[in-house]
Amino acid sequence: MHLYETHLHTAQGSLCGLSDGRDYIRKYIDLGFTGIFVTDHFDGGNTAITKSRSWRKWVEAFCRGYEDAREAGEQLGLDVFFGWEQCYPPECDEYLIYGPEKQWLIDRPEMRYWSRAEQFEAIDAAGGCVVQAHPFRDRAYIGSIVLAPELVHGIEVANSPNPPGQDALAYRYARRMGLQMTAGSDIHFIDQRVGDQVFGVFLPERVTSAFEFAVAVREGRIMGLHVPEARFEGGRDESIRLPVKVLDRFGNITRQSAQDLLL
Repeated sequence: MHLYETHLHTAQGSLCGLSDGRDYIRKYIDLGFTGIFVTDHFDGGNTAITKSRSWRKWVEAFCRGYEDAREAGEQLGLDVFFGWEQCYPPECDEYLIYGPEKQWLIDRPEMRYWSRAEQFEAIDAAGGCVVQAHPFRDRAYIGSIVLAPELVHGIEVANSPNPPGQDALAYRYARRMGLQMTAGSDIHFIDQRVGDQVFGVFLPERVTSAFEFAVAVREGRIMGLHVPEARFEGGRDESIRLPVKVLDRFGNITRQSAQDLLL
């Protein structure tokens, strides 16, 4: 079994990141991980890259945290792969993208204006995958909970900074919808997590590219989640304070309740 971190931010790509990409490598080797995915905040979210740059220069700067981590990983023996996290204000629902890499982004400057449906269509056609991050997160910056089961390939059901009750809701939702489950630390600096608070996923075989990981998600081949055993207990009594929007495959609101998705 091979263990992978699926949700990690660097200071180079994410405004909320405090550690450079290369800073993480020794930590994850010591914790027994096979690899990590660098998923910095993309153009729609809390990115560290100024939007005044040309698209090519923006993408090149955005990828530096990943490239920094990959170089260090090659030297020390940790696999490092590329991804990103896209946000859709004002609701601020977020999606982790795996598969396409730097040149694919450079060739698509229009992607900064994609809707959720356009994002899914493009990533799906490219052979990548879309995973909704922390779908039931409740924080001051989040306008409402958006659930788009037809616009994702998987659900992040365990996110280390989340209260366990919010993860329990995500777990119930993923089970109800029959979607692949993932887990990630959502780590922003090297000392943020220790021990069992570093989350991840187990795969039966070592992957050699982000596309191979995307295929594993799409085909439901994640073998297990690296999370505390009690993470998904409860959730039945967890209240949903924020407004809810459930979207269809076109991105249109179909209903405004999550209860039938949590049975």
